[in-house]
Amino acid sequence: MFDVIVIGGGVIGCAVLDTLQKYNTKCLLLEKYDDVSCGASRANSGIVHAGYDCVPNTLKAELNVKGCKMMKELANELHVPYVNTGSLVVTTKNGRAGIEELYNKGIQNGVDVEIIGRDRILEIEPNVADDIELALYAKDAGIVSPYKLTIALCDHAILNGGEVKVGEEVVNVEKVADKFVVTTASGNKYEAKVVINCAGAGSMKLNKAIGAEVYEETFRRGDYFVLDQQEKAHINTVIFPLPDEKGKGILVAPTADGNVIYGPTSVVVEDGEDKSVSLDGLDQIRAGVAKTYKNANYRKVIRLYAGVRHVVGDDFVIEFSKKLQNYITVTGICSPGLTSAPAIGEKVKDMVGEIIELTAKETLVPNPEHPRFVNLSTEELNEKVKEDPRWGRLICRCEKVTEAEIVAAIHAPLPAKSVDAVKRRTRAGMGRCQGGFCGPRVIEIIARELNIPITSVKKDNGNSEIAIGKLKEIEYEI
Repeated sequence: MFDVIVIGGGVIGCAVLDTLQKYNTKCLLLEKYDDVSCGASRANSGIVHAGYDCVPNTLKAELNVKGCKMMKELANELHVPYVNTGSLVVTTKNGRAGIEELYNKGIQNGVDVEIIGRDRILEIEPNVADDIELALYAKDAGIVSPYKLTIALCDHAILNGGEVKVGEEVVNVEKVADKFVVTTASGNKYEAKVVINCAGAGSMKLNKAIGAEVYEETFRRGDYFVLDQQEKAHINTVIFPLPDEKGKGILVAPTADGNVIYGPTSVVVEDGEDKSVSLDGLDQIRAGVAKTYKNANYRKVIRLYAGVRHVVGDDFVIEFSKKLQNYITVTGICSPGLTSAPAIGEKVKDMVGEIIELTAKETLVPNPEHPRFVNLSTEELNEKVKEDPRWGRLICRCEKVTEAEIVAAIHAPLPAKSVDAVKRRTRAGMGRCQGGFCGPRVIEIIARELNIPITSVKKDNGNSEIAIGKLKEIEYEI
């Protein structure tokens, strides 16, 4: 029997698991997809928000500010890409009242913010739109790789004793005496003293099924443009418009991995599975970007994507169930959820500590650092090739990813078993050609390393096998 079962392998579930595994606990994380970071965490913009936008005295305000202060050190410890870029909320001269309102919120929340004029704005970001006159500047904001953070938290938890089972969708949680019996779609049953629901968009469906509290929820889809890495030369910080009732608005931002993104939209959809990009959404982004940024270059777009935000009321929900003893619901973790993740992990750990005794481990196993070909000097690369010739075999030309890096991802604490899982860890397939060149070679390496047929290698989740056989060995119609 486990002390704790965490349901959901997004950044929140993995942060909770990792925090608990710093103590002498026996924990299990169950994730319905075939990898972690396959839901909202994968499609997150990766902004580490400073905390000026949150309503004072809310969980969002408290945990956003704490999480922002924790993120740089956490990313460094886990070897996750992070850059302290600062952020600007920009407006024309007509938006002074809105900027002052944000400033006052920021001061109440304990955020280091200042209102600056156009001359100072141009020193920070020369490519803002010509009619921008005022901005709220938050120097502590930054960017982080959301999927790499989630994966690194998961790997760290596994290295320190946590168990993670992917492809295990939880369908029922039953209280039997003083323990929970958790049942998955595959028919497996797991027992625990405490259950923590971090299932994101599926959290209320699960709570309803098991008789816990159900909150009114809304799903908002956000569309994005992803631009080639060449565009990062034109953007220094994160640019926001003044926020409205739908959210923080259309941003322009670099990513921690070197690309640039425009977006997101905020379109109400029926559920968390609607991740289709719309033409209307892309038009909204173009219009929004033009209001704040004058150097948009849609000829450098290499990909479109969408994610879904799960909104429950006006604040995060992190609480014990009043219907099921020792059951914790963590839901409605929309923006600034990524920033808040490490602080949410600490808060949930304290809640678990009210149920079971937590004693800190004397030592923790650190995540290994995974060097990247693009960051190595010629001398370092030559040494790597002497040790392992696979460092000399470039598989992804766009992102310069070697066979050695891909093999390391496949044999990580949480193994990368699909093409997209390899992509999230190594960036093979994230460049200009979007896997057109390296995709077949990645498939071959996965098949070889996992000792499975090429026809069994998946693109991502579910029945997403890519190859159906060799051309000369199958019957097909032209």
